[in-house]
Amino acid sequence: MENEFELIAKTFMGLEPVLAKELTQLGANNVKIGRRMVSFTGDKEMMYRANFSLHTAIKILKPIAHFKAQSADDVYEEIKKIDWTEYLDNDRTFAVDSVVFSEEFRHSKFVSYKVKDAIVDQLREKTGSRPNISVANPDLRLHIHIADVAPGKSECTLCLDSSGESLHRRGYRQESVEAPLNEVLAAGMILMTGWQGETDFIDPMCGSGTLLIEAALIARNMAPGLFRKEYAFEKWPDFDADLFDQIYNDDSKEREFKHHIYGYDVDIKAVNTARLNAKAAGLTADITVEEQDFKNFTQPKEKSILVCNPPYGERISTPDLLGTYRMIGERLKHQFLNNDAWILSYREECFEQIGLKPSIKIPVYNGSLECEFRKYQIFDGKLKDFRSEGGVVKTDDEKRQMAEKHRFKKNREFKQRLDEQEENENSDIRSFTFHKHEMDSKDSKGSRYPRKAKDSREPRDSRDSKDSRDSRKPRDFRDNNRNRGGHERFDRSGGKRNKRFDHDDE
Repeated sequence: MENEFELIAKTFMGLEPVLAKELTQLGANNVKIGRRMVSFTGDKEMMYRANFSLHTAIKILKPIAHFKAQSADDVYEEIKKIDWTEYLDNDRTFAVDSVVFSEEFRHSKFVSYKVKDAIVDQLREKTGSRPNISVANPDLRLHIHIADVAPGKSECTLCLDSSGESLHRRGYRQESVEAPLNEVLAAGMILMTGWQGETDFIDPMCGSGTLLIEAALIARNMAPGLFRKEYAFEKWPDFDADLFDQIYNDDSKEREFKHHIYGYDVDIKAVNTARLNAKAAGLTADITVEEQDFKNFTQPKEKSILVCNPPYGERISTPDLLGTYRMIGERLKHQFLNNDAWILSYREECFEQIGLKPSIKIPVYNGSLECEFRKYQIFDGKLKDFRSEGGVVKTDDEKRQMAEKHRFKKNREFKQRLDEQEENENSDIRSFTFHKHEMDSKDSKGSRYPRKAKDSREPRDSRDSKDSRDSRKPRDFRDNNRNRGGHERFDRSGGKRNKRFDHDDE
């Protein structure tokens, strides 16, 4: 068995505990929570599985160097010490991105330039020529993180990016509506509720259907990587295609989902978009989407959980925003009795209009917005009567979380730096704003093989019609009655392998 090595899973602020639990369940070792990341150890198989199976990770990084630096020249010299012939040759392209929280290294793009120069200079000295840079589709992606650990000294970590495009880009989204919810955040919200498919699931303001689809994946314990076309590690020289195919085609941990998922939206365009995305994911058997205003929501017949991301009045303008939240509270109080509702929002004045006392408030970032994810336990009658009948308003874990001091303040400094970093990364180096902080072997061009339906051994081309083969979109799984939604799996009993997504013939 290959020796374990250090790995880092990046995520959004507020989702670190959820990601840590996912990694532990996946079998990762030495799991430790950090800021917007969880570190762990594992072998090559664990790295592949983390990319393929984690719902709340946005990147899986493999550190290859740790060093301290006091200047840009130090960074250059340390990067030059690495033998880059192990990772690159002059026929392969690379790209470097960086994240910087440092007084000395104030511009992330400048750090990226120094890393690039060190790599290019070393290979030119060794081979007489240089590799090329490719920002759009490099063969090797590098990531460097720099943070001050003492005045005048910074800790630097250089990583290989094993994911490539952010893991929130699942591949099932065909279209989106205005201000769509990020897939990783949606999955994190659902996992925070503890729901695993034991009841029906409802999103009464479903937009493009992200919460619905992520809920179906969680309920069936399906890997979100099923729809991805590629990962960065597939271009690495040591890529083990057979190992990844084994991971990709293993459906042994998927489970039956005996309940149903319902989505509603007042906008027919959003309804059609959600239906299209659910169809692309092959999950229409589990998801029903209908046009309906939340104000017409009625008591569900079955035990249900409601998870909702209403407008905040930030990216989406809503007439009578506070009235919308009053309506939400009224519907929940009268038409969602004996069920739990979870609401994500940004403004305290919006939450106040709901008029219900939450049992838990969880701070989480939606983009740069410091939001809260609140749970409302809806019961009929008085609280005293509910408790006397054995009802529990707050679990011991919820009481512990709510008792934590400074839960909503400890990350404010981080938010300030995040805003400044985004501002600087979007600007030219000449217009940079300075901020001061107080210190406290490769196979078939990397193509993948389709998960065939177990009852089918037809060649790919005989199953796919022309209109379903778009090189920029995942396969449209049309036969939703086959293999629980039509997810195609490799036939493990024998026969010729077919590529999962053959970019050449598409």
